[in-house]
Amino acid sequence: MTRAGQAKGGPKVFEWIRRRRGAEISEMRRLHDEMWAGLEGQVPPEAERMQAAMRAASEPAAVVDDFLPPELRVPSQDQLDGRMMPWKQPLVLDGEVVTCTECGAYRDWLVLSTRDQIWLRCRVGHQQHETRLDTAWYYRHAGPADATFSSFEDCLRHLGH
Repeated sequence: MTRAGQAKGGPKVFEWIRRRRGAEISEMRRLHDEMWAGLEGQVPPEAERMQAAMRAASEPAAVVDDFLPPELRVPSQDQLDGRMMPWKQPLVLDGEVVTCTECGAYRDWLVLSTRDQIWLRCRVGHQQHETRLDTAWYYRHAGPADATFSSFEDCLRHLGH
């Protein structure tokens, strides 16, 4: 017993520490159990508000006709024969300026989108199918529709062609 730890009691010190820690753990467990028992049967106020909101949401809502009147509704895509927009500047596709195959015009186009095809119409009235363009290109470049027309000729007059 020449070592200092063994001279002071050695293993007894560690035994005392183990007992003390065990008592602390059992005390914490007892306090936890008491608090848990006190919470039993209580409902948080948020849960009551959420339950009331869910009950109110499950009740049928009153039917209100709040849809736009017919004169303010915009026709859907399946109700239109097509769309068109003016394209004043030269149209460049694949590094090449598009020209009219009949008169050679290269600017002031009407771009027509109908049945998933794109057609170009020059100022003179020649039309050509443009296979390098698609409907997605048209929608990326077209602005919102400002009017709808019952005939193709009415739309041409509106756009100045």
